[in-house]
Parts: sequence; structure tokens; C-alpha cells
Amino acid sequence: MASSHTVLMRLVASAYSIAQKAGTIVRRVIAEGDLGIVEKTCATDLQTKADRLVQMSICSSLARKFPKLTIIGEEDLPPEDVDQELIEDGQWEEILKQPCPSQYSAIKEEDLVVWVDPLDGTKEYTEGLLDNVTVLIGIAYEGKAIAGVINQPYYNYQAGQDAVLGRTIWGVLGLGAFGFQLKEVPAGKHIITTTRSHNSQLVTDCVAAMNPDDVLRVGGAGNKIIQLIEGKASAYVFASPGCKKWDTCAPEVILHAVGGKLTDIHGNALQYNKEVKHMNSAGVLATLRNYDYYASRVPESVKNVLVP
Repeated sequence: MASSHTVLMRLVASAYSIAQKAGTIVRRVIAEGDLGIVEKTCATDLQTKADRLVQMSICSSLARKFPKLTIIGEEDLPPEDVDQELIEDGQWEEILKQPCPSQYSAIKEEDLVVWVDPLDGTKEYTEGLLDNVTVLIGIAYEGKAIAGVINQPYYNYQAGQDAVLGRTIWGVLGLGAFGFQLKEVPAGKHIITTTRSHNSQLVTDCVAAMNPDDVLRVGGAGNKIIQLIEGKASAYVFASPGCKKWDTCAPEVILHAVGGKLTDIHGNALQYNKEVKHMNSAGVLATLRNYDYYASRVPESVKNVLVP
């Protein structure tokens, strides 16, 4: 019976199945050939048909099963009836076999806030850089990101016809993170992952101050955190107010669950309560290991501009 499981684990199990459905929708939109692109605020801030359909699918599916949740999605969509084919009622049973960390066992549905990015890396999606794209569902309690699900719709898309397409990563603080193989950059190597489409002098100055051996410019906050946990980069540096809470909530959980750290540029923890402003106005600094090295190299000139 569902009642034998905690609210948190039922929510994560549902979010996993919903994220997999979202990945299917993302792939279907491209296959149908009409991305339905609109500009939101500028030429680099885009919305596609996939953004719209996936947000409706995630938010409506969650709201039906967990009506007391606070759900905050990236896209500002008018209220409308959602097609039944967008609804996912399933839950990933393997997650329900896992024990809920004791500190979260008594959480009530109404105490949770879910942050949804239906298509992280939209610009890259429109340009065919499909490995940059993720679907993000982050779960917060008392302002802290505690559980998250990341779907990569196009994971393995260049691996040949026989490869399994797509994967879903999930994690809960105090339990762990699952769905990937944890790897680290070789000791002493400083490989920075940063923005591809939102570069600025501040970003450039901050990255240069890290004295990197290499810089990877890619799309999507979810994608950048995956680079950290899979040993492709040692730090994610974004000295800009460009990303939002729905970009960082789920990825932060996955990183923290394996011993990493994500903060703003000043070293402050990000807050995810429902009243908080959506913008991460003081940027993002994240690492799997050696956080203090990178934090110590953030220039004061950068900190002075990026006010929390």
C-alpha cells in the first residue's frame, strides 16, 4: 500500500516516472519536426513546444497525486486543461524499496516545494546539441534541496542504434545518488565547466582566476553537474545572475548526495523555500572535491558585483 511509504519517497518515486515520461515527450517533439520556438526575453532565452508540454506534464501529474505540494515551474503558462496523454500516474518501484532517511520520515506533503525545469538547455536543444539537455525536478524542505531527479533524454544518442536512449538519475540526501557511475577528474587537474551562451566579462574573469588546465563551455546546469560527477570537470563556475532555482535544485541534491558542494559565488547555501526569489543572483560555484581551492580563487572584484 502507498500509505506504508513516506511522502518523500513516494514523491521521488513518482517524480522518477514523470521525468521518464518527460524525456519521451522531449524526444517526440524533435522527431515531429516542429519545435514551436518563441523568444521569452531575448534571443538566448527561448521556449519550445517541448518546454511547454513537459512542464504541463510534470506539474499536472504531480499535482494530481500530491495536491498539497507547492510546485514552481520555469515556464509562465496560462491555466488550461491538460491532455490525458501528458499525465503520468506511475511510480518507480525500486525507489520505494529504499529506506527514507529518518530526518525526512515525518515530512508532510504541504511542507515540500518542487522546483521544475522542464527543459534545461533549451537553446542547445534548438541547435541539436542534445547531450546538453536535461529535465530537472528538485524537491526542497525548509528551504534546503533534499531530493532530486534528472532525466537526460538523449543520453547515449551518439552510441549507435543498439544503445539504450536516455537515462534518469535520482538522489536523496542521506541516502545517496543513483543512475550513474561516479568518477573524478585526476588529482591536480583543474577543468572548469561554465556557460556556453551566457558569457560575460565577469564569467571570463572568474574562470581565468581558477588557473584552469581546460575550460568546457556547455549548456544546462544539469549537464554541468553531471560533468562533475562523471569526472569530466572539476568545478562549475558561473559568475553571473543568469540561472534560477529550478536550474540548481535537483542538480545540487545529486552533487551533495555524493559529497560535493554547490553554493553561490560567496559560499552561501542556496535557499529553496516557496517565497524565495527565483534568480540565483550571486551566481553558482560547484565542485565534487576541493571546493575550498576554487572558492579561495574567486576575485573580490567579482564578489563585489554579484550581491546575494
